[in-house]
Amino acid sequence: MTNRERALNLLHYKPVDRLPAVHFGYWEELLYEWAKQGKIPKSLAENWRQSNEADAELDKLIGWDFNWACAIEPKHKLLPQFEKKVLEVLPNGERRIINNEGIIERVKPGKTSIPSEDDYTLKDRAAFEELYLPKMQFTPDRVSAEFFEKYNDMEKYDRPRGISIGSVLGDIRSMTSVLGMSYLMYDEDEDLLADIIDAYADMQYKCIEAVLNTGVKFDFAHYWEDICFKNGPLVAPDKFEELCAKHYKKRNDLCHKHGIDIISLDCDGVVEQLLPVWFENGVNTMFPIEVGVWGDQFEPARKRFGKGMLGVGGMDKRVLREDKAAVDAEIERMKRLASLGGFIPCPDHLLMPGTKFELVQYYADEIKKIKP
Repeated sequence: MTNRERALNLLHYKPVDRLPAVHFGYWEELLYEWAKQGKIPKSLAENWRQSNEADAELDKLIGWDFNWACAIEPKHKLLPQFEKKVLEVLPNGERRIINNEGIIERVKPGKTSIPSEDDYTLKDRAAFEELYLPKMQFTPDRVSAEFFEKYNDMEKYDRPRGISIGSVLGDIRSMTSVLGMSYLMYDEDEDLLADIIDAYADMQYKCIEAVLNTGVKFDFAHYWEDICFKNGPLVAPDKFEELCAKHYKKRNDLCHKHGIDIISLDCDGVVEQLLPVWFENGVNTMFPIEVGVWGDQFEPARKRFGKGMLGVGGMDKRVLREDKAAVDAEIERMKRLASLGGFIPCPDHLLMPGTKFELVQYYADEIKKIKP
């Protein structure tokens, strides 16, 4: 079987010869660690990006079958983006920068972890209408029909074909900061956050519609929505349903109309309270099912929503920093989850610094020996 066939069969409860060895990428610091240790060429660390040629080379070296983070996307973010520039260099070497979404961040030198948010631009209706709304308009140049029409010919990539269908609230959180989003939910201009979400969602819907109208066929659609943390959602669930549910339904109905029946959503943290809004409005695949300090989230979700709830992820990446015994125990847990059907094991986020190259090779090799 091909890797694409394996993945699609698993998510449709059909037989497979074995599990595919699937991953989600790496922190850059880890790749430079491996290069320094002589495990990989430095050129791969320098050139790696999600699902590019360097990523494919790493797949061969390690033994992965493919990277799940392979969904292609139109230009469905702010356009043009804010100019990224350094505002100040602090005595400790940190830089205050304005990023492409208009957030002022503190960035530590030599680190690619999540920066600290210092301030934000999208604070009121004037900022929205003058600075952001013009960047949220749909224009035909957001979608290259020529590129997407050729996408059906990309058979050299043996993996499911995914399309990124954007973000209903995650991108907004990236524009407002967590603090700013929290204020906007209860601002005296009670319609402002709804207007921001509606304008952005309308642009993204038109982008996805334009792509699908080219006739290109996709196996799955994928959202990015990092709006949860270790204690739950960053937004009140009732407010989330009020503001966002209609946009998931509209976008997912469009996908269904074009034959896409696997719709996955990337949200880190504890997602339990938001799952009903996603599932009841067409999202059916959890990803990356982060384990964290709270434990497994997939099996409880399966018990709650039934076989319609699918999963990709759920493998505790932290064991890859430990030893074979820890990896073996996690593989046994993956066997049990895979036996439920509709589930593909995958590390629950980017592999982080300190991850041991040989353990990753061992995990990839062992996971391919499993027939669910």
